[in-house]
Amino acid sequence: MFTPYRELDALLADFVGTVRGILGDTFVGAYLQGSFALGAGDLHSDCDFIVATTVLPSGAAEAELRRLHDAIPTRPGHWTKHLEGSYADTTSLRGAPGLGVRWLFCDHGHRELTWDTHCNSLHTRWILRNHGITVAGPPISGLVDEVPPQPMREAMRTMLPGLMDGLRTWARFDMAWAQRYAVTAYCRALFTLHTGEVASKRGALEWARAHLDPMWHLLLDQVIEDRNRGFDPADPPRPGSIDAMHAFAAYAVCHGHADGSPGSWSEPEEPGRTSPQGERR
Repeated sequence: MFTPYRELDALLADFVGTVRGILGDTFVGAYLQGSFALGAGDLHSDCDFIVATTVLPSGAAEAELRRLHDAIPTRPGHWTKHLEGSYADTTSLRGAPGLGVRWLFCDHGHRELTWDTHCNSLHTRWILRNHGITVAGPPISGLVDEVPPQPMREAMRTMLPGLMDGLRTWARFDMAWAQRYAVTAYCRALFTLHTGEVASKRGALEWARAHLDPMWHLLLDQVIEDRNRGFDPADPPRPGSIDAMHAFAAYAVCHGHADGSPGSWSEPEEPGRTSPQGERR
């Protein structure tokens, strides 16, 4: 119905029905963005949602939403631990002038809601406008304005130099998942810098393999192939993969200083150059 997974669809139907009852007349609609909206959701994805409201939740409604999200991860099933999203008022959701407004946010698998700008980005708006899945309410295209390519490119150009420092504030690079996440994040940033659009994780990695220097092929193949290893804090990075990650990050930042137009990007060269990727298990 909404996703390839019956359990997730049932959870979303129940979740949105409950949220609609809590919000009453302030409920506008519920939408999926992220991996599932981009057609790449799998069992290792979280399920990203946006609930649009006429006003930001407060008072009794906010308290009820907090109780709901505190309870959902305690329920049985896989997907109850993998919801992430925000409650956004339609005024700030509409376009770039709403950037910086804190929305009521559910972090991936967490039980406590916070007021945060995590979902309040051009990236989220682009996915919603172009690929958002309507779970309930009017079409999302009527709630979110088009996001022009140039502001998307500028956002990535600004973000790239500090991306690794930002990751270090929460990601543990003694685990394989973080290495894969970082390489993928740089690929997604470069994709947006190049196209002014947003790609799924897999889509960005495949684009990078087709458009960036062939010296990165082994690294990108490793990240693609290892996705099925999932999130395991006890799973160490492959030998050499952290050094390769840092080298790729430096390469990506260098490209970020270049013109983001397609003509400024090199097409693939003939393969055969040595990859910085270290020993493979």
